[in-house]
Parts: sequence; C-alpha cells; structure tokens
Amino acid sequence: MKKSILVISSFLVILSLNLKAQTNSVKAEVLYFKANLACCQAKACNALEGDIRSVVEKLYPSGDVVIKVIRLADPANKALVEKFSAKSQTVVIVSKNKKTEKTVDVSEIIRNYSTNKDRASFETEINNRITEVMK
Repeated sequence: MKKSILVISSFLVILSLNLKAQTNSVKAEVLYFKANLACCQAKACNALEGDIRSVVEKLYPSGDVVIKVIRLADPANKALVEKFSAKSQTVVIVSKNKKTEKTVDVSEIIRNYSTNKDRASFETEINNRITEVMK
C-alpha cells in the first residue's frame, strides 16, 4: 500500500514538473479566433487554421511558439474576444514575460494569404511578426 502511494506521488511530482517546464518554454502564442460557421465556410476556416498551424509548427518545432484556437461563442473566452475585438479569423500573436505583454494582430496577413496563397511570403511575414513580438 505504501509503495503504491509512493509511486503515485512520484508520478504526480514528475508530471507537474514536466508541465511546468513546458509552460515556461512557451515564448509566444498565436491566438486564432474562430466562429461556428456553416459547412462550406467551416471547411475554408479549418483549412486556413491548418495552414497557420503547419507554418507555426514548421518555424518553431521546439514548441516555444504555440497556436491556440479561441472559440468566439464560448463564454469562457469572452474576455479575450473583447480584449482583441476579435471576429472570426482574427489572429493575434501574444508574447508574455514577467513584466510585459506584447501583442500584434496579424489578421491582415492571414486575409492576404487567403486570397493569394503565396505560402513562402506568408511564412516569412508570420516569422517576422513572431520574432518582433518575442524581442
């Protein structure tokens, strides 16, 4: 009995340290605000989300920049939606340190990419903005 309690306690301590290390390693978040859309619009929105996710994961494979989907209709996200005056497909990059928070809205870059599909330019612009925010 004592051994199982010790094993469980050890596991929980290791798990909490690992989660803390992962949280500390995140230097920036890409917030993708998303609405509940009709079928055709949802497919386009999901494809765009996938493109953004793949670019972020390609540029920052170590996980120091993560993408988070924020549902506009979820009451738990109300403060974030209001803070950034977010609508569907608003994308904001946020970098926090102990004293300050830097943000940049990259929604215009996303809209341009939606129309021109220039992946190389899109990656460059997103990378530049993320680098700018993390300084």
